[in-house]
Amino acid sequence: MIDPADLDYCRDAIRHGSLSFHAASKVLPARVRDPSLALYAFCRLADDEVDLKAEKAEAVLRLRDRLDAVYAGRPRNAAPDRAFAAIVDGFEMPRALPDALLEGLAWDAEARRYQTLSDVRAYSARVASAVGAMMCVLMGVRDADALARACDLGVAMQLTNIARDVGEDALENRIYLPLDWLDDAGLDVDAFLANPTPTKAVRRMVKRLIAEATRLYIRSEAGVGALPRACRTGIYAARFIYGGIGGQLTGMGYDSISARARTSKAQKIGWLGQSIVRSGASMIMPRSAVLYAKPLDEVAFLVSATARGEAPRSRSDALISVLATLEQRRLDQRDGLTGPRTGLT
Repeated sequence: MIDPADLDYCRDAIRHGSLSFHAASKVLPARVRDPSLALYAFCRLADDEVDLKAEKAEAVLRLRDRLDAVYAGRPRNAAPDRAFAAIVDGFEMPRALPDALLEGLAWDAEARRYQTLSDVRAYSARVASAVGAMMCVLMGVRDADALARACDLGVAMQLTNIARDVGEDALENRIYLPLDWLDDAGLDVDAFLANPTPTKAVRRMVKRLIAEATRLYIRSEAGVGALPRACRTGIYAARFIYGGIGGQLTGMGYDSISARARTSKAQKIGWLGQSIVRSGASMIMPRSAVLYAKPLDEVAFLVSATARGEAPRSRSDALISVLATLEQRRLDQRDGLTGPRTGLT
């Protein structure tokens, strides 16, 4: 389905750009591992296009055009685009899922900040849970309950990333901590960004993020048993490897400003072994009632868009609106009506 040369390109991109996923992917069956590497390569490309480019509005709009071309069956002549087009065609990938990712990247491009934890979860749903839902499609899973737990895992992983990157994000004038948490602590956002310091209050916020991520990691485990048996070890591996980052932060006193939490190759090997054990146990353990827990409100749109039998969803009004805003910003900057906005991520 995917051209071998394109797959080699995607595999190499993930090997260097997403170490945690690359490690977890090793224990996925080839029929899922290969398309998942292509999926992650396209998502990695999309993230880097926005994160690493100065003209972020322009980058998001280019991604919109590339995604349009993929779904029209005429992908750009680039390995990630061709590989993703093969996935879209071969797995009937719902358009709402990459559109959700695009919306999250657009939020980054407009330097959006998030007032509440629910708002942070909504962002996480778009940039992480959407990828989890696409992984379920690759595994042939369209059951709404299993999808809800996969989305729990995506939110947990993104909250872990946010907790780990507080200091690095601040240096780029970005903040993903809920603003009401800073308000409650009496911290001014701009003052913190100008001089990020691991105060007791900031470390407490990181701890709260890790606690919420841990809750969702545990809840997500109920869905692993609903996945194909051959896929369970790989998903457990992703859960334990990313959860291990939270453990590192705990050991650092939740200071993600002075240093970056890192996990070793030996630790990853240990978590892979733990994943094999848990995967084997899932074949004999009774199904947990947590599987049927209601989806997070913030991910419900992903579940309904992916579940088999749901009507196809067109682009949401919210996505159309944010893309229109970025389009106008691009035109204004081109015509010299406004200067580049500072603080774009």
